[in-house]
Amino acid sequence: MTPIDDSAPLDAAELVDGVPVDELADYLDRGRTPRDPRIEGSAECRLYLQALDRVTRLSHASLEREAEREPDRDDTWITGLLETIRHEVVGGRDIPVGHPDPATKLSVTEAAARGLVRRAGDDLDGVLLSSTSFDGDVDTAGAPVVVRVTAAVRYGLDLNAVADQLRDRVATTLGLHTELAVTAIDVTVDDVWLPGDRGTGPGAGPHTGTGTEEARR
Repeated sequence: MTPIDDSAPLDAAELVDGVPVDELADYLDRGRTPRDPRIEGSAECRLYLQALDRVTRLSHASLEREAEREPDRDDTWITGLLETIRHEVVGGRDIPVGHPDPATKLSVTEAAARGLVRRAGDDLDGVLLSSTSFDGDVDTAGAPVVVRVTAAVRYGLDLNAVADQLRDRVATTLGLHTELAVTAIDVTVDDVWLPGDRGTGPGAGPHTGTGTEEARR
């Protein structure tokens, strides 16, 4: 029998900027105290913690009964969501930001922009973003960009209205904090959860809807 090597390095899929995801979860559980400069000094770790905090709050408030009813489905959904978030917080491309002095070059990372989109979506009542992405040359000023988001929505909400609200929020947020030339925002609802006795968290029941329209700035 081959002995277990406890000192073996973690797979890259279990790390965010070199920090184990379990360590980040524990750090969040402790209220981010005592302050860890290694974590707080990493933009990727901070983005992951922000997203994990929103998922955790939703899980505690809404998913507990659903986890008891369908634990395997619920665990799979949350695991997949956290894996998506882990990939999204990686820096990605640099999005240029204009400055009056042409000698000054400013930019925001693609990960930071995705974080803005995720926060804008998650702040909507009954909505939790599953994924966010940008199609287009975001690292080229003025290049057309399509924003694509998928979301889980609470059952009973008007999906068209939710999609419109989400587009408005995303367009406003990106307009305030970036100079992306957003030409369209594509919203896909890839899951719906049921309120009441059957649970109130994503994974309670599948339903898919899509919506695409020109971004409003």
